[in-house]
Amino acid sequence: MVAVTAFSLKDEILRLKTERNSVILAHNYQVREIQEIADFVGDSLGLAYKAKEAQADVIAFCGVHFMAETAKIVNPDKIVVIPDLNAGCSLEQSCPGPQLEAFLKANAAKNYYVIAYINCSAAVKALSDCICTSGNAVKIVEAAPKDRPILFVPDQNLGSWVMEQTGRKMDLWKGACYVHVEFTRDSINAIKAEHPGAKVVAHPECTYAVRMLADEVCSTEKMVGWCRNSPAKDFIIVTESGMLNRLEREVPDKNFIPGPTGHCRCADCRYMKLNTLEKLHDALLNLRPRVELPEDVRRRAEKPILRMLELSK
Repeated sequence: MVAVTAFSLKDEILRLKTERNSVILAHNYQVREIQEIADFVGDSLGLAYKAKEAQADVIAFCGVHFMAETAKIVNPDKIVVIPDLNAGCSLEQSCPGPQLEAFLKANAAKNYYVIAYINCSAAVKALSDCICTSGNAVKIVEAAPKDRPILFVPDQNLGSWVMEQTGRKMDLWKGACYVHVEFTRDSINAIKAEHPGAKVVAHPECTYAVRMLADEVCSTEKMVGWCRNSPAKDFIIVTESGMLNRLEREVPDKNFIPGPTGHCRCADCRYMKLNTLEKLHDALLNLRPRVELPEDVRRRAEKPILRMLELSK
């Protein structure tokens, strides 16, 4: 048996991509090898619409499950595959659709306006009034009806940051990204002491104690532009480690330092790292595992996404 090298594996993936008329999407948190072979690298919503723009029959989404679902929601006629179906998300898991539905029924008298962070399942999106991303959450909350209380799901850290920016009180679902809550005040202070001139750039999914230490709090997409435009040369990046791959590729003249957690020198999402080149190859070869959604759920989940896009213009 002839061993398959990484080089020949990449060639085979590219051959299958052409054969299947597919587009390969990679989230910012994917490993370097997957980012380098992808057609587009970005955040989940941006990638879903890159797929819609591409004239492809198959979307190979290298990310976690809710992201592949989002791609399917806005691309119902395309085949969507994910390299590893077990690539889940602690935020998605923290707010199951049936639990949210039961909560809304029990609190029907409050007439909540539900804003869901895009890091949630299609079932939760289908129960929401509007979707937001970390990049547009402030704008979406500011546009929410003033005469209705807001329930923000599922990330309480992003929700609390948005309240700080807008002054708008919201009820927050008690969910969190397990990676971002592992960053601590002490771990960030320690890395700042090692690199006293570095700017700290943190994702809003981090806790308040960490956000207070940051020079900039922003989404992964905005991190690229902020670091590129900053006169600083050194940056401590307080988010999942895969983001450094994109930053190093797109802003090569700057130095990026992974923000350490309370446990290790960098932060890896175990779900994101389930995807590999070998699994991507198999997904394109077999067109499995596929992401499928009941059409009624897909239609209901698409409405709050479209509302977000309208409000974000």
